[in-house]
Amino acid sequence: MSNCFLKGIMIIYTQVITMFVDELTIKLMAGPGGDGCTSFRREKYVPMGGPDGGNGGRGASIVFRADKSLKTLIDLSYRKIIKAQKGENGKGSNKYGKNAEDIIIKVPAGTTVYNAETSEVIADLTEDDEEVVVARGGRGGKGNKSFATHDMPAPKFSEKGEPGEEVTVRLELKVLADVGLVGMPSVGKSTLLSIISSAKPKIAAYHFTTLSPNLGVVKLKDGSSFVMADLPGLIEGASTGVGLGHEFLRHAMRTKILAHVVDMGASEGRDPIDDYKTIRSEIEKYSDLLKNKKEVIVANKMDLPDAQENLERFKNKYKGAEIIEISCMDNTGIDNLIETLAKELEDIPEVKLYEESDFKLYKFEDTKPYQIKRDGNIWIVSGKEIETLLKMTKFEEDEGALRFARKFKGMGIEDELESLGAKPGDEVQILDYMFTFKDDEYEK
Repeated sequence: MSNCFLKGIMIIYTQVITMFVDELTIKLMAGPGGDGCTSFRREKYVPMGGPDGGNGGRGASIVFRADKSLKTLIDLSYRKIIKAQKGENGKGSNKYGKNAEDIIIKVPAGTTVYNAETSEVIADLTEDDEEVVVARGGRGGKGNKSFATHDMPAPKFSEKGEPGEEVTVRLELKVLADVGLVGMPSVGKSTLLSIISSAKPKIAAYHFTTLSPNLGVVKLKDGSSFVMADLPGLIEGASTGVGLGHEFLRHAMRTKILAHVVDMGASEGRDPIDDYKTIRSEIEKYSDLLKNKKEVIVANKMDLPDAQENLERFKNKYKGAEIIEISCMDNTGIDNLIETLAKELEDIPEVKLYEESDFKLYKFEDTKPYQIKRDGNIWIVSGKEIETLLKMTKFEEDEGALRFARKFKGMGIEDELESLGAKPGDEVQILDYMFTFKDDEYEK
């Protein structure tokens, strides 16, 4: 076989396989809230009225919504960063800024959302229209009107909008199906699916014709139905990344039943017992959940001369196994297989990949309100609350800077810095802002 021919095959393979995208990583940046406004009412004969600065609008959140009509994540594969809009700034005359419109991202049903940094499960979207807020938009900053009190009737400061949440997520698509067809390459899985459903998978006499999962709806005589998935052929070492199986074993996790198709006629020159043993080994290595799934063995190609003899050897080896004999060539045993699978499905509950306790929506939370560490002569302060306060402070407004200083002290940060040995004049860093410790004015 020429190198040129091999190169041609590789090009075709690459083009086909990239059409099915079942895992990707995206950075999400929710929109910050709009800034509050510092403004005072101006009327004829009232040169300096009361405060009338409105609040800023809420920033846009990023929401994932399941859509059963989608079969792949390919539409998102070209988007490495998704950035939502900022809320509208507040205005004078008590005008509030508009909230930004949330971004709705549609993903296929069966998509699991992970925090890419911690591997925590954020959501498992299995139902049509099921949705989750993955990155929440920041609230709008308060205008000076909102800070007016009896003791401070005319505040000369307002807030910036709260920053939106940022998170990098990993999306993993697992095909949703009642029955998953597994087995060695070219044992007849695609042919079987094409016979018992309306699916039209690619069928050819060479390995790895199926490069992505194919779904088909199997309709019964009583009007009921179930979904069957033809998964790419597995080979030895699939659980460790050999062949195509490693990429698609995850899809079998969603299924209720594994229909393990075995070429009982040994048309490829392999022994059916060895084939079965190889695939079972890879399944058991991959996951305990997959290992313990209900399995029906589908003895295919029973029309071939050696099939009956091989079947008897197989039954002697695996006594008590549930085996359905079929031939896709002459359609024998197909009705029995459908009825058996339908009956088994009635007694199997919905598949849950995760317990409710496994779900943890990503939050920017610290174990303490703030942390302090020393780097040479600089005291570094970090923490969600203090960093958010800093980002929302308008330091160009004197009263805003003084408010930050009061909050800084009120949170106990100043006292803890002093207890750790900080002296007046020392530098304090929060994010990229530098302050002088115990200065009369906290300056940027």
